Amino acid sequence: MKAEPAAQARLLDLQELDTELHRLDHRARHLPEVAEANRLKERVDQIDGELVSAQTGVSDVERQQRKAESDVDQVRTRSDRDTKRLESGQITSAKELQNLQSEIASLGRRQAELEEVVLEVMERAEELNAEVARLTAERERTVAEYTETVARRDTAAAGIQWDRARVVENRARVAEEVPDDLLALYDKLRAQYDGVAAAPLRYGRCGGCKLALSTVELNEIKATPADEIVRCDDCRRILVRTEESGLGSQDGQ
Repeated sequence: MKAEPAAQARLLDLQELDTELHRLDHRARHLPEVAEANRLKERVDQIDGELVSAQTGVSDVERQQRKAESDVDQVRTRSDRDTKRLESGQITSAKELQNLQSEIASLGRRQAELEEVVLEVMERAEELNAEVARLTAERERTVAEYTETVARRDTAAAGIQWDRARVVENRARVAEEVPDDLLALYDKLRAQYDGVAAAPLRYGRCGGCKLALSTVELNEIKATPADEIVRCDDCRRILVRTEESGLGSQDGQ
């Protein structure tokens, strides 16, 4: 394949622009704000789940508290009624009097047990309400941090997109100066060799694979017409001859 030396030189400009595009795309995919925003979003979702669990626990405990307090009221009401009967003097049977006193004592013990349950339930409710308050506050802080991180992420991404649009425009302009067949070869090699299709031959070394060419290889390139496309024997990328190629009089032709 043949191409004017000037067109070959433009491949280096094209390669530089494509490398810049690759760098920008990599940067866009690996913005630290992206990972941080994802982490914060996951934490918000986790807090939401913990909040639902804690709030459900509060509802359950409040229901238990209402039942326990209702049980206490029922026992207290019954105990008060029996106490009034006992104090009324209307009971004359010793056995009935003894049974009533026994029942009042039993109700007293039962009331004490139920009041202990109420206290335990109230303590549990207090703990759960404190947990709900803590999670709510943490959620507010995390959401605020997430919102700020997303704003920074979007600003950084917009800057990258602006830079990318500028590079794409420059690339299109440079590509117009490269013959179609050479451009097709360049694009094919770029897909094959990690995005690097053209490299300068500088001081006898390939700028693509960084390997030094042998004297025989350099002499063969030196004998090759300047408009002939040269490929590196090691990495098969297009070698562009420059003033620093180390080929003597042919450099920069």
